[in-house]
Amino acid sequence: MSSNVFSGCMPALMTPCKADRSPDYDALVKKGQELMEAGMSAVVYCGSMGDWPLLTDEARMEGVERLVKAGVPVVVGTGAINSASAVSHARHAAKVGAHGLMVIPRVLSRGVSASAQRQHFSAILAAAPNLPAVIYNSPYYGFATRADLFFDLRRDNPNLVGFKEFGGPDDLRYAAENITSQDDEVTLMVGVDTAVYYGFVNCGATGAITGIGNALPREVLLLVSLCKRAAAGNAEARLRAIELEEALAVLSSFDEGPDLVLYYKYLMVMNGEDAYRLHFNETDALTDAQRNYVEAQYELFKTWYADWSKQGGVIAECA
Repeated sequence: MSSNVFSGCMPALMTPCKADRSPDYDALVKKGQELMEAGMSAVVYCGSMGDWPLLTDEARMEGVERLVKAGVPVVVGTGAINSASAVSHARHAAKVGAHGLMVIPRVLSRGVSASAQRQHFSAILAAAPNLPAVIYNSPYYGFATRADLFFDLRRDNPNLVGFKEFGGPDDLRYAAENITSQDDEVTLMVGVDTAVYYGFVNCGATGAITGIGNALPREVLLLVSLCKRAAAGNAEARLRAIELEEALAVLSSFDEGPDLVLYYKYLMVMNGEDAYRLHFNETDALTDAQRNYVEAQYELFKTWYADWSKQGGVIAECA
């Protein structure tokens, strides 16, 4: 089996698009390379941030292959409207040399059925048995994977190595108490930007999958580094991690809402990256009020960070 890619910090890439609303693969690869150069451990594509429901299977696969060929370590999202399509994405990921899978539950049809989800998960895991995989646990998909199902799946599919937990502190706590603390080889990835500190310090997470890190990679990498130090008992790192997470709180909270891609693409545009100006649905857009709010919050954070980061100490050590 491949070595476990699920550690460190990895951004969930968004899919930039051209004027004709087709994927801009050159811009996608460029961003993936830039984020790796900034210090990210890998990238995720296509999760919710990548707009997987709005892309064809062929377009998604081309994006994966382009990233892999460019030398970017990729974890592939398997979200699909049916199991056969999800299995195809897993097989393609293995074929082109991706580094892992993010296994998304079955949606729309029998999504609340544990037996249906077991068959769905099993089919995806079996389609790429040499790729390490995590189950994406999120209330937005309408199904919570619990310990009995997880270990039942893991018994037959050793490439299932952990969880991406998007459910927030309560669900992170459940995963830590009932799953990852039972087996040292099972990893926990924080999947929501608002719970990075809690996930690392209180739940033993080994990595984070980030949305806001697309726009603020240096700052998010610093947060993860501080959280790792705090989890090891460093008192100063604990204080600084809490301060940084609190300052990021509003920007991170966009990760939890239905407009997350719209917000984070707009932050990219504010960073000067015009490839993220458009959306695949022409009518998808932030309101004027939303734009004004995110602009004010972004400016506030950057001003605060420029002052806060001068303090030295563990901040300088982790930067």
